[in-house]
Amino acid sequence: MATIEEIVLPDIGDFANVEVIEILVVAGDSVQAEQSVLTLESDKATIEIPAPRAGVVQEVLVKIGDKVSQGARLITLAVGDEAQATALEQVAVVVETPAVTAELPLVTATAKTEVISVILPDIGDFSDVPVVEILIAPGDSIAANQSLLTLETDKATMEVPAPQAGIVEDIAVKIGDTLNPGDLLLMLRPLEQIAPASTLPPPLPENFSSKDTNQNNAISLPRAPGEAERRQAPVLPRPADMTAIATGRKPHASPTVRRFARELGVDLARVKGSGAKGRATKADVQGFVKKALTQGNAGGGVTSQPFALPAAPEVDYSRFGAIEVVDLPRIKKLSGRHLHRCWLTVPHVTQFDQADITELEAFRKSQPHEVKLTLLAFLLKAVAVALQRMPILKASLSSDGEQLIFKQFTHIGVAVDTPNGLLVPVVRDVDRKNLTVLARELTELSAKARDGKLAPAELQGGCFSISSLGGIGGTAFTPIVNAPEVAILGVSRAAMQPVWNGTEFVPRLMLPLSLSYDHRVVDGADGARFTTLLAQLLGDIRRLLL
Repeated sequence: MATIEEIVLPDIGDFANVEVIEILVVAGDSVQAEQSVLTLESDKATIEIPAPRAGVVQEVLVKIGDKVSQGARLITLAVGDEAQATALEQVAVVVETPAVTAELPLVTATAKTEVISVILPDIGDFSDVPVVEILIAPGDSIAANQSLLTLETDKATMEVPAPQAGIVEDIAVKIGDTLNPGDLLLMLRPLEQIAPASTLPPPLPENFSSKDTNQNNAISLPRAPGEAERRQAPVLPRPADMTAIATGRKPHASPTVRRFARELGVDLARVKGSGAKGRATKADVQGFVKKALTQGNAGGGVTSQPFALPAAPEVDYSRFGAIEVVDLPRIKKLSGRHLHRCWLTVPHVTQFDQADITELEAFRKSQPHEVKLTLLAFLLKAVAVALQRMPILKASLSSDGEQLIFKQFTHIGVAVDTPNGLLVPVVRDVDRKNLTVLARELTELSAKARDGKLAPAELQGGCFSISSLGGIGGTAFTPIVNAPEVAILGVSRAAMQPVWNGTEFVPRLMLPLSLSYDHRVVDGADGARFTTLLAQLLGDIRRLLL
């Protein structure tokens, strides 16, 4: 009895919404296991989807142009005895009653010992055709009509098939060779194989006679041993099989464009095609090369990345124990990409120093608590004064890397730790505000950041940043420059230390400072001058009035 099974799209790797570009079967077609039923194409690969088992196509559930993903229903397939009988009607052996008196021989594959030469057949009006791809290697076992190598002209790409099954002994060509009809391709040790075992008729019984034939005088073919067991569950291609199918597929492009890309040393898999169905054009290849050369220039833009980092390997952590997978918060996704870009594109240098804040801390604690004066408010004011005296630390580099942009304002970003990730609200015109106003604004911005109520404008326009971890701990760290800014100040926890005053060691409260800066804009001497100036301003707050 025939059963109806659905063929669904298996796991084909990192592909989703892949377009159906070709349907290779129609309702009523008989298909064999692993026979291709349709073709999918993405920007990176062309993938043929095979039938998981033999049967008869009942209905095609997709059409050309549809976008499909893993699990999508593709076709329905009838499998079983009745479906097999239908599929095999065309190959049933018709027996003429008076003629059949003996057994039909069962032919099996037998290996020959001699090695034959496989030459390039007549390929039409082509000569001196270059070899662009060799698809087999010595020792490979190949089937009849399996592709051996690929030839390519200005007008066509041709795959040369094997004339028969066998084992490759030696390959006589290499990539780049030009071939003509009659040229030797490889040496093959063939296998004499008359017909696949699944399609051979069985030997007739010894007592066979015309009375044993049915009304159609046809012998129905038996199903293979163990088929009943295999019918219990559909066999789908494994992800590894689909990956193997996709690997090595050529990008969508004409032979002329492929040759042009090879001459320039361009991997077409990295070129985004702008033609129909993502086909790469000559202009796409030229644009890719131009972009690569521009990014490779030493004077490239701030975001130029003239290198490609290898992808991190996928690790199945569940092999080692229980795991839980949760989505990364949106803020961390956004800030993570930005910080990653900053770390890769900005040449960082970090200058470490310490500031004596013994008197500053005593003054801060002595003030009324109507508005709590935090150390961060004093840091903001001191940094604003230092930036006014050294404006190079609040400049920015133009996108082409050729000009400096000096800002006439002093807006300073302050990193705030929130439950969803790091945010950097900007305190504006710090140089024009007193300590009380700064303390009040810091409190308000921090509360809004933790509650997720910051407006986009409150996160933009900074020319310098401060990241303070003093409330948590640590002695020093290397903050990442928040490009397009050129510097960021890291502040760690202050600690009492013995300091030599010329005659004796005295206890002083020392604040660790870590200044990271973009070395394309800020020289090491300027970095050291800035931290020294900042330490002086914090060491004697009266200097803030000068």
